[in-house]
Amino acid sequence: MTESVQSVAPPTKTKLDINEIQQILPHRYPFLLIDRVVELERMKRIVAIKNVTANEQFFQGHFPGMPIMPGVLMIEAIAQAGGALLLTEIEDRDEKLMVFTGIEKARFRRPVTPGDQLRIEVSVLAWRKTAVRMEGKAFVDDKVACEAVVTCQVVPRRRQQAVVETPSSNGETA
Repeated sequence: MTESVQSVAPPTKTKLDINEIQQILPHRYPFLLIDRVVELERMKRIVAIKNVTANEQFFQGHFPGMPIMPGVLMIEAIAQAGGALLLTEIEDRDEKLMVFTGIEKARFRRPVTPGDQLRIEVSVLAWRKTAVRMEGKAFVDDKVACEAVVTCQVVPRRRQQAVVETPSSNGETA
């Protein structure tokens, strides 16, 4: 009688600290907008935390005397959380970047101010090998502050250099 041997994948991490996030995402301060991952379900869902502090650079100009986190940065935080989920599945992620390819249904429900903690919940709507469509919501105290559907694509980290032919003064290309 032959026994079948099944390979079992090692358990995946379901939480990530800032050091582990930086091993996955290429973003760095002041543009890294997630501080911790508190839930991660491979290829399905991720929950991340962003602690919003008074010394964030964007508060200097948005807005003096009434600091509000820019909505576009909340969308970026959603994309970064989704990127952490997507890039955990990419073996050669050091050679790849995740870029936005679309933002839909963006809504901003309440202002986010210093001292708030964003809880960013992202669920996968569609997954391909190099692209993903995700629905994200950012909460403060269980109230939706921002929501959007984002699409992202994995691309090579280094751009291919195009050969550009320039005409010389005698009409030939150089």
